[in-house]
Amino acid sequence: MSKVVHVDDSNFKSEVLDSAEPVLVDFWAEWCGPCRMIAPVVEELANEYAGRVKVAKLNTESSYQIPAQYGVRGIPTLMIFKDGKAVGQMVGAAPKQTLSGFINKFTVTN
Repeated sequence: MSKVVHVDDSNFKSEVLDSAEPVLVDFWAEWCGPCRMIAPVVEELANEYAGRVKVAKLNTESSYQIPAQYGVRGIPTLMIFKDGKAVGQMVGAAPKQTLSGFINKFTVTN
């Protein structure tokens, strides 16, 4: 069972900004090759970080307002939201180890 939450312009606030836990948002589109390449890795990370980090996907083809609001110009773009604010951004496909490091950098508490 996938732990990935699908968000759009209508539920972004409730699922991402109002989330009690940090949220990794994957901005993607069907036609984007690199997006499809990292999709299985994003799924794996959603399962591995379950209970600590919420993982969401936002299709930029069907939701325009949120990507424009956060200045998403290229996809895939991965953003970390914490306490209702964007705290980290990464553009482009990356290996799982890099993505894990990106998540940990912004979500692990000491």
